[in-house]
Amino acid sequence: MKRIMLAAVLLAALATWAGAATLEEKVVEHTLKNGMKVLVVERHTSPTVAAWIRFRVGSVDERSDERGIAHLLEHMLFKGTTTLGTKDYAAEKPVLDRIEEVAQALTAEKALREKSDAGKIAALEKQLAALEADAARYVIKDEFFELYSRNGGTGYNAFTSRDGTTYLISLPSNKLELWAAIESDRLQNAVLREFYTERSVVMEERRRSYDADPESKLWETFIASSFLAHAYGQPTIGWMSDIENLTRSKAEQFFHSYYAPNNAIVAIVGDIDTSATIALVERYFGAIKPGRQPSPVTTLEPPQAGERRIELVADAQPTVMIGFHKPAIGTPDDYVFDVISMILGSGRTSRFYKKLVIEQQIATDIGAFDAPGHRYPNLFVVSANPRAPHTTGELEAAVQAELEQLKTTPVAARDLQRILNKMDYEEARRMGTNGGLARNLTEYEATTGSWRYMTEQRGIIASVTPADIMRVARTYFTRENRTVGFITTQGGGK
Repeated sequence: MKRIMLAAVLLAALATWAGAATLEEKVVEHTLKNGMKVLVVERHTSPTVAAWIRFRVGSVDERSDERGIAHLLEHMLFKGTTTLGTKDYAAEKPVLDRIEEVAQALTAEKALREKSDAGKIAALEKQLAALEADAARYVIKDEFFELYSRNGGTGYNAFTSRDGTTYLISLPSNKLELWAAIESDRLQNAVLREFYTERSVVMEERRRSYDADPESKLWETFIASSFLAHAYGQPTIGWMSDIENLTRSKAEQFFHSYYAPNNAIVAIVGDIDTSATIALVERYFGAIKPGRQPSPVTTLEPPQAGERRIELVADAQPTVMIGFHKPAIGTPDDYVFDVISMILGSGRTSRFYKKLVIEQQIATDIGAFDAPGHRYPNLFVVSANPRAPHTTGELEAAVQAELEQLKTTPVAARDLQRILNKMDYEEARRMGTNGGLARNLTEYEATTGSWRYMTEQRGIIASVTPADIMRVARTYFTRENRTVGFITTQGGGK
């Protein structure tokens, strides 16, 4: 009852800001001459605005010698520009240039591995440390954050995925010009200061959050084993040896190539005037020159010819992951997978949760989702933890039984209606905030080619039939299309 009442409240809130207009009518699109796409929505519910910039370049777009660079560059773009984050850029720049010379030599020497000169490495490391200490004299830490914070900004952040990189902020609507000034300056004049210090930070992040965490390690191995050819198999953070060999020069080249207005989608949602906002964006971003668009990833993942199984032995909670290759977002069968995902693994009313967690009590938690990206063919993944004394093998068999049932037993009409009701609730919840709407606009514009995917998806899903679900289940949930990964405890216990 509470969920129904909350959904009603949220839907009423949406109706209030939308008035008689639909979202299709509320979103105003504008494309600058340099290719930057701007999506503007007026919402006068509070004197705030959310501003999101999504760049259509992620780790899937990296070359083999650039793996991890999109993620590291996300870190670096908080370091400032020629005017922000520095006390004296004219004095700082020669030191930064010298740092790059020494760091390039050090990276090249270390890349020789067993043939490297230990004495030369030690000397270069000492020289680099001295130069970095010298450069630190000019750095003003976190000046972006401080500027936004002093002016009421909240939620200043960024994230990188296989498919793209996003920078976001919420702030008082009368401070939108500050956002335009800062972000246009960053796009034109970013300085990747403290690069090698930050590279070490990312290497430590990799050690702590991936190498030392069994479930994350299983996830990386599971994805890498699922994609032998396609770049979706590479971790966004990069493998350790990838990160070790990234240089500031490579990052600057990647930045200048792809972080350009023609690869950017801007969503501005909140208490604004549409015409004035578009004029503001034109004034600050309109003169920036376009860059290269990333070439489409043309590598196709070859069809699997048999099941792949990955075991990780660790002193950790047993886990099982099951993945099946499937089409990319926006394709006809992907909509059917949206329905399947909600039937099986979306919340406490899903089949997986009711049967395996509540009734049979062989799992502590379970979920179903798409991974690791959306622009290209991806995976339908089921991830679960067995409840002791049950094993990963028992849980895997129970999951497979539910998948087999989808092949032969039509889904009831009431279950399909429940999915549509849940979609309505979730969409109302997500779009009840400026940031939630801005995220959806940039995400769908980048991954599907049009933000209108978010308004069209429900209608297409409403047309999915029980026969469609059985056909898709029979087509994709096959042994030869399956990858299974699991953690077993040390000593062989599953």
